[in-house]
Amino acid sequence: MKMEGGLVEQRREIVGHVDNRVIRKKKVRRRSSSSTTTTIPLKRKIPVCLALQELYSCCKKVFKGPGFVPPPQDVQSLCTILDRMKPEDLGLSRDLQFFKTESSVKENPRVKCTTIYKCRNFSLVLFFLPASAVIPLHNHPEMTVFSKLLLGTMHIKAYDWADPVAVENGEQPPPLRLAKLKANDVFTAPCNTSVLYPTSGGNIHAFTAITPCAVLDVLGPPYSKEDGRDCTYYKDTLYASSGKF
Repeated sequence: MKMEGGLVEQRREIVGHVDNRVIRKKKVRRRSSSSTTTTIPLKRKIPVCLALQELYSCCKKVFKGPGFVPPPQDVQSLCTILDRMKPEDLGLSRDLQFFKTESSVKENPRVKCTTIYKCRNFSLVLFFLPASAVIPLHNHPEMTVFSKLLLGTMHIKAYDWADPVAVENGEQPPPLRLAKLKANDVFTAPCNTSVLYPTSGGNIHAFTAITPCAVLDVLGPPYSKEDGRDCTYYKDTLYASSGKF
């Protein structure tokens, strides 16, 4: 699966282990236009409302670039702004046809996204997931990410590594690693903003849309293959107490 718009260049192998699960790396070839995730231009320009302007201004102050993790007071400031945001702040409405088509679920529905703003320090990205659409288990290397579910009902599953591995001299981490479950819940908008950090908070997560959904992601810093922040996809596998899987 390919996420365009500068977010994900390609899908690579899976890693890890979670509570009683193992995460395996899995090589996936880049796909053509049949990809399940694609970028889309908004049919109409997002209005520059006060809420969106406030979010942008706060992000400009909070995010300082690669290697920087916002302090708790700044995380709270961003969460407060995002918690107050409504679909209308981004030109969305429950009355749009996209959010009414729950009955006719297509096979392998596409996830679509559009980048509202992107710079070296952060990006604002809007995701649209039809009912039953999935963003597979993936990571956010060296990133702090805020996710705000604006519309719909979604299942979120998230993990952190149980045994962080120090990778030196450009070496790759082992193909199988233990991980611990951080979230495995269903969320319905409106709900509080979720936050993940470079090494905690559920840095490896997956989204499954139960109904059509719209999600606003704030990523600081954004994905960048050139800077070593490429996206890796994973698969969790049951881990037996005997150590066999």
